[in-house]
Amino acid sequence: MKRDTEQMYATMSPWRLFFIVALPGMISMFAMSIYSIVEGIFIGQKLGEGAFAAINIAMPLVMINFSLADLIGVGASVPISVALGKKEYKTANNVFSCSIVMIFITSVIMGSVMFFAAKPLCAMMGANDALLDTSVRYLRTVALCSPLSTIFFAMDNYLRISGYVKTSMAINVGSNFLTIGLLTLFLIVFEMDVVGSALATSISMCLCSFVALIPFIRKKTLLQFTKPSFNLGMFRQIAACGSPVFLNNVSGRITSILINISLMTLGVKAFGENGGTTAVAVYAVLMYSSDLCWPLLYGISDSLAPSIGYNWGAENYGRVKSIVKCAYIGTSVIGLVSTSILFFFPGTIAAMFAKAEDALLLAESTRAIRLFCFAYLFRWFGVTTQSFLSAIEKPALATLMSVGTAFVFPVILLGALWSFGLDGIWVNFVGVNILAAILGIFLLIKVGKEIGKKQSEATSKQKTRP
Repeated sequence: MKRDTEQMYATMSPWRLFFIVALPGMISMFAMSIYSIVEGIFIGQKLGEGAFAAINIAMPLVMINFSLADLIGVGASVPISVALGKKEYKTANNVFSCSIVMIFITSVIMGSVMFFAAKPLCAMMGANDALLDTSVRYLRTVALCSPLSTIFFAMDNYLRISGYVKTSMAINVGSNFLTIGLLTLFLIVFEMDVVGSALATSISMCLCSFVALIPFIRKKTLLQFTKPSFNLGMFRQIAACGSPVFLNNVSGRITSILINISLMTLGVKAFGENGGTTAVAVYAVLMYSSDLCWPLLYGISDSLAPSIGYNWGAENYGRVKSIVKCAYIGTSVIGLVSTSILFFFPGTIAAMFAKAEDALLLAESTRAIRLFCFAYLFRWFGVTTQSFLSAIEKPALATLMSVGTAFVFPVILLGALWSFGLDGIWVNFVGVNILAAILGIFLLIKVGKEIGKKQSEATSKQKTRP
């Protein structure tokens, strides 16, 4: 397995590698999007507008918790891939083993904080008296399962690095169909409220985390568990390489909090006394609608990152550029198709999540989707660029990209577009991704010059060898 995986990364034609590695990644992420969409349908049609808004208020805290696991998982994946490219297997195995321990400890701490401080945290998120109790119960349910469920995110990266691409895909697909089954059981059969939704997701992730660990426990993978040896340099490397994704997620959650608070204010101005709940529910519909598209972008760029990191470590810079080119072409196609679907079928998509009797929610969601959809004409570029910069150990540039996209640009535009009311919120996403694409172009020009220089130096070394 070790030899096959390394040979695939080092010698397989870029487009064949794309379909073998990225296609399963897309399927995995699309399965996740199906689950998310089904969850949104269940909540919207079964529990209604209030539950939609309450979960959307608690969700930033849930995602920050998962982001810490992602920080360690993604942050460890980069030095692991680079170490494998350099044939430093002992280093790769140690980083892998240490990261699992770090994720577990971090999740225990975060789960405890979310459980015991759920009420003040949800109030800080903007939950009013009508939404607070529901948000708290959802958050506490997720927190109880945190120590086991969060490992799921990292295992996906480690399976792909070890060449278990199809296994990773199967576990992701299985996880999402299991979650859908549990959602049906808890919400339809047992008639539970938002706690049932939180339980369905958490139980599925816990079970699939255990299944994902089995190949490593059986020592059938390229990566092997070893006695963890922690050191400050490793912590710094993981933090540096994982910080772009982490800061992107955390900044995005902070932005979501600011948007939720803004929506509570703007919604009252637009729709009257209970308009804040409606406006937050529209935002939730937008996020679920986005789940039709963004997982495919992430599936391509994230799946190809280990092969990019491997070849970067092996100083095969020409191959790095070839693989990255495939990633950009693939994500650009997804971006164009996503924009088209959202633009031409906004009413159909909105009706999946909003009850027919919630006429105001349905109408405003349709309008919001049609404005929001143009973000995907540019979003593909930012997602791929950030993943590429992270994969080649450029954490500072990737962090600049992620923080700009997730926090700086949206906050600036939130103020600039405030006078446009709710339309300003929906258009905000488009402006953010345009600015992110412009920033990405400048960063790629900078990195391109460096890669060209490294490629020339590598060629010169080969010519001088006897």
